[in-house]
Amino acid sequence: MAARRRTLVLGGVRSGKSRWAERQLAEHDRVDYLATAAERDDADWARRIAEHRQRRPAHWRTVQTLELAAALAAPAAPLLVEDLGNWLARTIDRTGGWDGELSGFRAAAAELVSAWQKSPGRVVLVSNEVGSGIHPESRSGRIFADELGRLNTALAADADEVVLVVAGLPLWLRTPPPERPGASPGQSGEQQ
Repeated sequence: MAARRRTLVLGGVRSGKSRWAERQLAEHDRVDYLATAAERDDADWARRIAEHRQRRPAHWRTVQTLELAAALAAPAAPLLVEDLGNWLARTIDRTGGWDGELSGFRAAAAELVSAWQKSPGRVVLVSNEVGSGIHPESRSGRIFADELGRLNTALAADADEVVLVVAGLPLWLRTPPPERPGASPGQSGEQQ
C-alpha cells in the first residue's frame, strides 16, 4: 500500500485538473479509480466519460460508486476520486436536498470528511472550484455552489496537498513536503 498522502485537486471545467490528477498516480501498479458520475442518455456526456476512460491506464480498476467514505476508510490501492461535484449532486438527489432540506446530505458530507481525515493511504480527490463566476440564478445552482464550496473547504483543511489547476498548470495552495521526490524548488512549505 502507498504511503498516506491526501491531495485535493481543484479547478474549473476543462481546466486540466483530471489529467493532472491522473499523472500523480501514473507510477502505481494498481489504482482504484472511483467514478462518481452516473450514466445518462446524453451523447455529449457519454463522450466525456469515454474520453476519461480512454486516458486511464488499462491496469487501473474503475469503480462506479457514491460510497466514497467506505472506500477512503479501507483502501485496497491508491485512490483517484473523480469527482466531488458529481458525488455532491447525486448525493443531494439521493437525500432529497434540492428543496433546501440538507440534513441528509450534510450527514453524508460529514461522513466523507471524517473518512478523508482518517484515510490511511494515497488519495487524489478531484473537485470543481466554485465561486469564481456569477452567482447562480436558480436555487439548485446556489445549493450546489454553497455546499461544494463548504465541502472543498473542509477537505482542504485536512489535505496534505491542495492544488488549483488552471489551464493545465498546477498552482500549489498547500505544497508537498520538501523531501518528496520530484518536488520542484520553491515548493517547500505552504504558499500564502
